[in-house]
Amino acid sequence: MVPIATLGGVRRGIDVVDDALLVLVAARARLAATAGRLKCQRGVPVRDAQREAAVHSRGQRLAARLGVPRETTRALMDLAIRDAHRAQRGWDDLGQGDVLAGTGIVPAMTTSAHVSFRPAAARLLALVPPPSRLAPLLRRLPQRTRARLLERAMGRVLAVPMAGPDLDFMRDRRLGVEVTDLGLSWVVQRQGNALRVTTDLAEATVRGTATDLLLLASRLEDADTLFFQRRLVLTGDVELGLTVRNLLERLPWESVPLGLRIGLNRGARLARAARAAYRGTTADMTSDRG
Repeated sequence: MVPIATLGGVRRGIDVVDDALLVLVAARARLAATAGRLKCQRGVPVRDAQREAAVHSRGQRLAARLGVPRETTRALMDLAIRDAHRAQRGWDDLGQGDVLAGTGIVPAMTTSAHVSFRPAAARLLALVPPPSRLAPLLRRLPQRTRARLLERAMGRVLAVPMAGPDLDFMRDRRLGVEVTDLGLSWVVQRQGNALRVTTDLAEATVRGTATDLLLLASRLEDADTLFFQRRLVLTGDVELGLTVRNLLERLPWESVPLGLRIGLNRGARLARAARAAYRGTTADMTSDRG
């Protein structure tokens, strides 16, 4: 008979292993969600039977060396694959979860070509007005107020590179930013240890919609994809524009304040989901009239 003290110690060891299993399951789900996002961005189907077979095969090889029964291994791998499917469901609008933060909206499966929502979710998201509807209101803000808001945002996002030599190239250089659907534009230049809005003409200008610029700022979509799809357009001094783009891609995301990172991420996801729902509703209405 196993002594009680020894049995208690073994059980504590089992608890530690159980905790480790849950940590690993959570980590795998997050990696699976990221893989789903990358596959959809590249036009690759989310479901991959060949990859699932490879996961099973690899698991069985390791299980054979460890003495784990084949049935146990298959059940575990099946569970892991089902959990990956759950984590990848609705990645385009939710990232690593199933429910849109703060709304309780659960989307249907998405693809790279079209974002599909359950009817109730689509109707609710479609109520979010497109950025162009906000343009008249934003233009009522004094120009200096808009400039200060942008300067403050740039100061928080670019605090780390501003403290080093990375932004020295912006001295006496002028970069324009144009938000096409909001009818807003600025020209920024490095003055001293800060980026300031100036009234001088831009040497290079980046143009895009509010949603696409937000997706770029939040790192949810990379610059190459946005420029290749012509969702962002660079005019003027291309070399200056590319230098700025490369700097933003090298910017350590962890250097951005956590609260700002969360705000950018959630705002960008909501904007992308609302745009997709609004476009889907508009298309349906056009079809009905036809």
